[in-house]
Amino acid sequence: MESVRIVVLGLYVLMIIWVGIRGFKGTKTFNDFYLGGGKVGPWMTAFSYGTAYFSAVLFIGFAGNVGWNFGFSGLWIALFNALLGVLVVWWMVGMRLKDAASEYGAYTMPDFLLKRYRAPELKLLASLVIFVFMIPYTAAVFMGLSYLFTSSFHIEYWHALAFMGFFTALYMVLGGYKSMALIDMIFGIIMAVSVIILFFSTVGEGGGLPQITFALQEIDPGLTRAVGPPGWWPLLSMVLLTSMAPFAMPQLMQKFYAIKDKSTIKRGMIASTFFAILIGGVAYFIGSTSRIFLTPESAPAAFDLQGRPIFDILMPELLTNVVPVSLSVIILLLILSASMSTLAALVLVSSSTFVKDFFQGFINTGIKDKTMTLMMRLMSALFILLSVVLAYLNIDSIVMILGISWGALGSFFLGPFIWGLYSKKMTRAGAIASGTGGLLVCLVLYGAGLPSPQAGTIGMITSLTLNPLVSMLTRPNEGTTT
Repeated sequence: MESVRIVVLGLYVLMIIWVGIRGFKGTKTFNDFYLGGGKVGPWMTAFSYGTAYFSAVLFIGFAGNVGWNFGFSGLWIALFNALLGVLVVWWMVGMRLKDAASEYGAYTMPDFLLKRYRAPELKLLASLVIFVFMIPYTAAVFMGLSYLFTSSFHIEYWHALAFMGFFTALYMVLGGYKSMALIDMIFGIIMAVSVIILFFSTVGEGGGLPQITFALQEIDPGLTRAVGPPGWWPLLSMVLLTSMAPFAMPQLMQKFYAIKDKSTIKRGMIASTFFAILIGGVAYFIGSTSRIFLTPESAPAAFDLQGRPIFDILMPELLTNVVPVSLSVIILLLILSASMSTLAALVLVSSSTFVKDFFQGFINTGIKDKTMTLMMRLMSALFILLSVVLAYLNIDSIVMILGISWGALGSFFLGPFIWGLYSKKMTRAGAIASGTGGLLVCLVLYGAGLPSPQAGTIGMITSLTLNPLVSMLTRPNEGTTT
């Protein structure tokens, strides 16, 4: 069966390289590389948004950690991710951001903050925050993907990291957003089909839903209750972190800059929401069954010497040892597809932030478009290298790394960005206070020992609160209205 997986993986690699070369031929300008010309249709945008939202971080890190600890109550996260993190985001932000981009001539979040608030310092801070905190996020995706490769092919962790880093760099340096949008649609279809197969396979292995529910109740009755054993606040913080942060995540907002028109928003919103319910729901459900299928005796690699679960290893072990061998190729494609799309989105946004917002904005305002496109390619490769190095250091669990990345980004951008889109009363002082204040609260709480999902949630709430509060106390700046 391993030879089949290698053949399928080889064909998968060739397909992506072909798409990258195809995108390379049609990518002549910075706008082509970053936005695909700004004319991407509903299905491509829907799948691109969904596949950027869900990655190996969900299937490997979150599904294992949340499923083991929270049981069925982890499904609340999937529900609110779909309704709040997708449906409401598309409805509230989609066309409004596209219109604002046209009005201000701003196609990155730092540039929008500059032109909305006339605050160069806010643009500089935003650029630094994106570049710094996107690196650990990307590292978390590489970690999840590499753990799966380690379990599937029995290779060294760093070998898997090196392969995925090189492959991602090759794919991104070639084609930019045009390649990404096309391949994301293919990835999305693969993911949808794969999770349906995975769901029925797991239910079958567990003897049916009633038997799975009974088995979890036998282990701990709290695993089948509305709120799992850790309690309501840890669960709520996970729901809010993963559902509120998308309102201001640069790699997700970039999809709306590239979208074609208003009708595209309406159709893409519905497709993306159903996609999120399917992908998130199956991932967290499968994670909850890890309690049933995995023990220190049956899967020793997933537990430490004291018999405690190693959360980042649970799902790779479950997917490779419990899922029938005949379906292992499907699972490999599922995680690969989920991860490659997210990696591409993160790399694209981070490199564009450095080139357009930082370098062109503060160092060389007269840089030529052709030079910017070349720099984007080089920065994409450098960003991937830094992320791979951080993933190799393996400093924390995937959930903790993602939590601080999402928390920091959401805490900085949520207040200035959302209020800036919706209210003409927000001031420059309010935007700066909410961005820096929210980020500071998040980092201080995390440094004091609060788990990253909870620190990030409090930071985001602080950011949303500070902008209107400080704006009421400061005189509105002329020309900062939407």
